Amino acid sequence: MMFSSVMRMLPRYLSPAAFAAAGVLLITAAALFLQPYIGMADNGDFFRILYSNGLYFNDPNYNSQYLGFFVKNYGIFQYYNENGATLFSSQSLFIKVAIFFNQIFHDSQNFDIRYQAWMYLILYVAAVYLLVEAITWKMSKKAGYLVAAIAIFILGDTGYTAYFNSFYSESIVLIMTVFMFASGLLLYRKKYNDYVMLSLFIVSAIALTTSKQQNAPVGIIIAVLGFFLIYIRKKRTYRIVTLLSLIIMLGVGVGTYVLIPKEFVNINKYHAMTRGVLLDSTNPEKTLESFGIDKQYAMLNGSLYYDPYASVDVDSELLEKSFYSKYGFGSIFTYYAAHPDQAGKMLNQAAHDGFTIRPKAMGNYEQSSGKPFGAQTVFFSGYSLLKDALSPKTFGFIILWMLIVVGLYMPSFVSAMRTWRWRVALRLPLIMMMILMGLSGIFVSIIGAGDADLSKHEFLFTLTFDLVSLLTVGDLLGKRLWSNEAVEADE
Repeated sequence: MMFSSVMRMLPRYLSPAAFAAAGVLLITAAALFLQPYIGMADNGDFFRILYSNGLYFNDPNYNSQYLGFFVKNYGIFQYYNENGATLFSSQSLFIKVAIFFNQIFHDSQNFDIRYQAWMYLILYVAAVYLLVEAITWKMSKKAGYLVAAIAIFILGDTGYTAYFNSFYSESIVLIMTVFMFASGLLLYRKKYNDYVMLSLFIVSAIALTTSKQQNAPVGIIIAVLGFFLIYIRKKRTYRIVTLLSLIIMLGVGVGTYVLIPKEFVNINKYHAMTRGVLLDSTNPEKTLESFGIDKQYAMLNGSLYYDPYASVDVDSELLEKSFYSKYGFGSIFTYYAAHPDQAGKMLNQAAHDGFTIRPKAMGNYEQSSGKPFGAQTVFFSGYSLLKDALSPKTFGFIILWMLIVVGLYMPSFVSAMRTWRWRVALRLPLIMMMILMGLSGIFVSIIGAGDADLSKHEFLFTLTFDLVSLLTVGDLLGKRLWSNEAVEADE
């Protein structure tokens, strides 16, 4: 009775989109801002983004908390900061904004990461609202609230939102991917102003692409499949603006790749060989010789760049000349293409880790909470735990999922293209864009860094899988998988 009463009252006060946004807001606020605070422990990556943005580690016991405990307080440089940017990332802009608000409302010398989390949460709630609004547009109230509840279950999961209390760029990836997909769907539905939605689409796509170097292919994928956006309106001004925006996106994707620091290139190349090509090779010596590398380097098989007692200096001129310079992205791709069995093993390994939202290596609690080292929260983690436990761990399942999704949406796409209704045809290209973005996360991870920290590197795949699946379920509940929704005539 109580449930039915609530369901009758909801439409009076909250739309499905507002209901989803409010649910994510309340759940995430409780997780991040009520004790014991939930966040993400540092795996050693924070230094890359911290010092160049005017922050530093001020906890004397910080090193002992790596991987195990979340740390929420950091120092703010007061005078001269000699640390230059180690990498180019849109994440820096968000950190600087968070520092600004921290200095106004909290402290000029100490940074509380929860100011960043509040900023991320506000943006995320807005993104969730737009996404659910796009999915539930013109849907029955009953189906709309069901979709909103599913969205809360998925997008409110702490496997996703715990990243807000950390310096991992996955926070930006999460928020901007949701914004981008939502604005694309709203363009398809012709909901809100097209120019506003196009601007949101492009800005969020740029922020996503530049959030981390691994996302360089994302900008290229968006620029190519964004071609459909050009023709959804007949006005010449709109088409010119859209075309120029997509050209900029293409440049951003290429530029993100070009600006990858050499230090990180070598780290990834090292792992691509030692934790990738050599790992499942039946004859590592022969494999190295096929790249023109001395077979003695087979002793590096399975090693990590950060191993404290390495058998060779990974930063030496010798390794640069006789190892790193001998191979690259293209040659590794060619090797896997010539060795499909080995490629299949790596893809299955990627699939095994590709459905894990929160890496198992990093703890979620502060040391002061009294929780064990590396303990992870189960608060509102039902979806991430079920997904990790029940998802088939093979690349074949990913292919099957792709075929099913594309097959479900193909009839409406073909029907729309036969009559040259570009806006109505936009749904499938948006879905393909998301799928290819997710796959790029898998392929770039494997070819670029082997199996090193694979579950974290595949964050974009697990996110796009969830978003596309959410849309598919929503369209199924709304009974419009195969139908072409009526939209007003394009201007």
